[in-house]
Amino acid sequence: MWAALLLGALGATDWVDGWVARKLKQVSEVGKILDPTADRLLLLVAISSLIVDRTIPMWFGILALVREGLVGGASLSLAVSGARRIEVSWWGKTGTFALLWAVPCFLASESRVPLDEAFAVMAWTFGLPGLVIAWWAAFAYVPAARKALVDGRAGAGRS
Repeated sequence: MWAALLLGALGATDWVDGWVARKLKQVSEVGKILDPTADRLLLLVAISSLIVDRTIPMWFGILALVREGLVGGASLSLAVSGARRIEVSWWGKTGTFALLWAVPCFLASESRVPLDEAFAVMAWTFGLPGLVIAWWAAFAYVPAARKALVDGRAGAGRS
């Protein structure tokens, strides 16, 4: 349960940090890069650990890991290729938010707390839609990635 609370706190502070930055108009280009990177790393490490621990269903964990790996790898490839940075979409943020709720709930559902069954329900309630939305967002980034690559290369040619 303590691990689930820690994981939930990490996800919550990530969301609060972004919300505060937007409210106070403190959004930076570095933050726009580091925040999604931190989300990817948090999910990759947490889900990998929960697969090993058999706390999360293997199929769910693999689908989430593959998605995070593809999006992260594509982001790095685009950056190396000179593409302009792509803004994170509302769908991408929503999918990540749901997964950041689901993963600690999966962990808590395996604990010995009296609410373990409620955590299992919350894990699936956030997890399934979150996974679908996250994959939807990943596919939606493809046309944006193409345009970013063309725009980035065109901008580099003017230098």
